[in-house]
Amino acid sequence: MLIHFHQVKLFKHFVNTFFYPTPFIGFYEQNQAFCAKGIRAATCSLGDYCVCNILTFSFRTIRVWLKRDSGQYWPSIYHTVSSPCSCMSYHHDSRRIFIGQDNGAVVVSEFLISEDFNKMNHVKTYPAHQNRVSDMIFSLESEWVVSTGHDKSVSWMCTQSGSMLGRHYFTAWASCLQYDHETQHAFVGDYSGQITLLKLEKQTYSTITTLKGHEGSVGALWWDPIQRLLFSGASDHSVIMWDIGGRKGRTLLLQGHHERVQALRYLQLTRQLVTCSADGGIAVWNMDTQREEAPQWLDSDSCQKCEQPFFWNIKQMWDTKTLGLRQHHCRKCGKAVCGKCSSKRSTFPVMGFEFPVRICDACFETIKEEDRTPLATFHEGKHNIAHMDMDPSRGLMVTCGSDRIVKVNNSPLIPDNLCVFRPCQTNLLKQIQLVMLELHSGHEIGISTILNSKHYKNRNWFSQFMDHV
Repeated sequence: MLIHFHQVKLFKHFVNTFFYPTPFIGFYEQNQAFCAKGIRAATCSLGDYCVCNILTFSFRTIRVWLKRDSGQYWPSIYHTVSSPCSCMSYHHDSRRIFIGQDNGAVVVSEFLISEDFNKMNHVKTYPAHQNRVSDMIFSLESEWVVSTGHDKSVSWMCTQSGSMLGRHYFTAWASCLQYDHETQHAFVGDYSGQITLLKLEKQTYSTITTLKGHEGSVGALWWDPIQRLLFSGASDHSVIMWDIGGRKGRTLLLQGHHERVQALRYLQLTRQLVTCSADGGIAVWNMDTQREEAPQWLDSDSCQKCEQPFFWNIKQMWDTKTLGLRQHHCRKCGKAVCGKCSSKRSTFPVMGFEFPVRICDACFETIKEEDRTPLATFHEGKHNIAHMDMDPSRGLMVTCGSDRIVKVNNSPLIPDNLCVFRPCQTNLLKQIQLVMLELHSGHEIGISTILNSKHYKNRNWFSQFMDHV
């Protein structure tokens, strides 16, 4: 296992062999590093006196690490769970952690952390699913836990009684979830590319509508209850904004990633959308501007510009004694055109096309230079981003992936405070608490973060990124 020393003195370490090999933990004079592998989720929260990072790994234990007044991390809680964890939901005010597991049995557990973060008690186990839990949300207002799983279902349970209130089945694995606490509406994305809107009741439910727009499995959802906008990212590399509150079926397509979109977050204050893809790409979309809907692609048996037949139009090919052509579509007008009539490529950010796409020759002439002005900025996260969480009001951002790296920024408005396994300034923080959920047997993992140094000079991509936020 790799340990990042950064020319500091290692003065204490231990290896705990209880049940399974645990991470090698290094305590440093100025820096502290933990190496991680198989990180499945991360979230960040800030209390009155501390910052709390909660991370889901691939071990079977829950660990709480507290940063003491001396500036060093010490283990505070070590709790073993029955099976690997697949997702989790943490409520900061009540200090309640809900863990979804993938053992295919009773797979949702609730834990309560004490006020001093030195004790954690198991509260309840909920009969949620019969397969791996993919996503979950805890609602304090209704005292519900809503979860989705690979048993193709969404379930909602009462945390007071511990009983199942309802369940709805889909035709494909349910992959992600968002929940509106006020109206009790749930948005569920699945592997077929559909998003189902459900109205949940205590003993029943109703299906409101099904949103269809992605050509791949939906990997991430984000719901903005203020503007009533739903954002979705999928394996087809695209992001879609669904205007639910407008009630007109308006959608905006955003294309700027080269890999599947796995995390996204909408910043209400700045009207910006942050999206992350599996290849480490981070895009910041300006949503406070006038955008146009991308047109629907039209169907035709011949080119709608030169009227040459496409290769399946046998009759016209025979009548004109010509070979059929391949069909393409102009991204600006949506017409079906041949390759000769759509030889141009151009960006068109107002429709969400930040990369050059196929434009027919007629539409290409109408695009002015100012129409090509980017409405999004792109940055390199430099690691596989599997999960991202942001708390802009408290100045926190964390990304994690399958490459043993967790990148934490304790102030998105101050690029100097980025933690990327390198020294970072944290002199404004009194205490940092790392709650590490490690869940998979047989693998060594941990979290890598280096804190309390005055020598941070690398302002690479994140400095440029935050200049636009």
